[in-house]
Amino acid sequence: MEKRFSYGGQAVIEGVLIRGRKSCTLVVRLPNGALHKETLHLPRISNERLRAIPLIRGVLTMAETLILGVRALTRSANLALEDGDSSEELSPWALRGMLAASLTFGIFLFFLVPLLATRAVEGVFPTTFLLNLSEGLFRLAILLGYIWLIGQMADVRRVFSYHGAEHMAVHAFEHGDVLEPQSLRQYPTMHPRCGTGFLLVVVVLAMVVFTLLGNPPLWISMLSRVVLVPVIASISYEFIRWAGAHSSKPLGKLLITPGLALQRLTTRQPDLDQLDLAIAAMKGALIEDGVIPLELSSDHQATVGDNS
Repeated sequence: MEKRFSYGGQAVIEGVLIRGRKSCTLVVRLPNGALHKETLHLPRISNERLRAIPLIRGVLTMAETLILGVRALTRSANLALEDGDSSEELSPWALRGMLAASLTFGIFLFFLVPLLATRAVEGVFPTTFLLNLSEGLFRLAILLGYIWLIGQMADVRRVFSYHGAEHMAVHAFEHGDVLEPQSLRQYPTMHPRCGTGFLLVVVVLAMVVFTLLGNPPLWISMLSRVVLVPVIASISYEFIRWAGAHSSKPLGKLLITPGLALQRLTTRQPDLDQLDLAIAAMKGALIEDGVIPLELSSDHQATVGDNS
């Protein structure tokens, strides 16, 4: 029996991206109010066989998410600010440049800044354990502060509403419910497999890993904060995957609770138009995968069966 595929997605500017088994469906609301839907091809690294291998799949998923995220954000920005006629795509070099810049910024802000800040006042901490613990707590504070700060921007708040709509559409599909706006209202804006929860696990796990490394020379510590990111991300992905699959059990509920709580900062209740758009993206991915027939592409009331 074929293993059930876990659908997921990302919120973008005035839209939602849903990653299916074969491709991604991007739906964006144009300035005139119409919905623009298009299919995005998966990156070359999206190898289903490799994605079945524990630990390796974590790195591949993270890389794929970054690539699709940059492409979808750029495309949605063009569509949301124009009239939908633009077909401009990022060149391979532009995509690589944006990915490199995003990774460099993320590693510097969330891994190197906490290290350099705590090492600057190293003498304040009586033990190596407290030094590393302080670095980890500072890293967590930066993550929370960054999320809260960007959440004060009006445009980002709208993206967070689309984020909530995306989660509600995935919930409805996973529960075999009818894909229509009022039906989605019964589901939470948080989801156990959300990338926000993944980031929280990365930060907490990094605290444990770097504490075990002790207090080597600064250059070694800086190198470890860079080269161990894929390792920490891989383990974190397996944690999120397992906890999400067992979210109905007591231990699973306990493990996903912090991530769900953090999503209160990154999701907001969507309006009916945003739910409408998320449904269009969800159905687009399901149609591409042959889960629901093509004739339902313009009918919201599509029941997809019990997938829980």
